[in-house]
Amino acid sequence: MHPGDDSPIGMVGFDADDTLWRSQDYFEDAQRRFEAILGQYIDVDGMAARLYAVEKHNIAFFGYGVKGMVLSMIEAAVELTDGRVSSRDLSRIVEMGKELLRHPVELLPGITEAVAAIAAELPLVLITKGDLFHQEAKVRDSGLARFFPRIEIVSEKDEATYARLFREFDIDPRRFVMIGNSLRSDIVPVLALGGWGVHMPYHLTWAHERDAAMGDDTRRFRSVDCPAQLVQAVADIRAGTLAG
Repeated sequence: MHPGDDSPIGMVGFDADDTLWRSQDYFEDAQRRFEAILGQYIDVDGMAARLYAVEKHNIAFFGYGVKGMVLSMIEAAVELTDGRVSSRDLSRIVEMGKELLRHPVELLPGITEAVAAIAAELPLVLITKGDLFHQEAKVRDSGLARFFPRIEIVSEKDEATYARLFREFDIDPRRFVMIGNSLRSDIVPVLALGGWGVHMPYHLTWAHERDAAMGDDTRRFRSVDCPAQLVQAVADIRAGTLAG
C-alpha cells in the first residue's frame, strides 16, 4: 500500500512548465527578439497583441509549445510586413525556435525537495501540455521523472481532459489535488470537477493562461508563493479532508 492510500486525498498532480522549471522566460525573450526583427519593417507598437491573436487562432491547428509559436511568428511576420519580411529574417525566427527547444532545464529553487516530500506521502502524476518530444525531453533532463510514476502530456488541460484522466486514474476528483502556476489550465477546471487546486504563481504568465475566471467558491483553493510552501499546503488540505 502506498503511503496515503487511506487518506481522503489520494493523488497529487503537478504541472510542469513554470511550476517545476522555468519556461515562460525563454518565450518572452523570443518575443522580444521577434519584435526586434520586425522592427526593421514596421512600428512595434501593438505587435505583441497582434502576435498573440495569431497564436491563439492557431492553437486549434498547431497546439501549444515552441513549434506552434514559431509557425505563428512566421505567419505574423508575413502578414504584418505585407510579405516584405526577408527569407533571412524568417530563417532567424526558425533558429530562435531551435534554440528554445535546446534550452537547458532550470528547476525552480526548492522544487525538488518539495516534490520529493509530497511523493513520500502520496502518489504523484505529472500533467503537462505542449509539444510531445520537447516535453518528454524536459521531463527526462529535469531529473524529476523518478517521482512521477505516471506522466501525461496532453493537447489541452480543460474539464474534459481532467475528467478523462480521473477516470483513467480511477480516482474521485474530490480526492485529487492539482498544483500549478496557471489558473486557466491547472486550477479552474479541477475545481469545477470537485478537486482541489494549489496555485503557485510564476513571475511571468502567457496572456492565454491569464484568461480564467475563478468563481466565488474558493473552499478547495489554496495559493502559495514558492515551492517551499507546497508541502504545508498539501498537508493542510489532507488535514482538512480528514477532519471533514
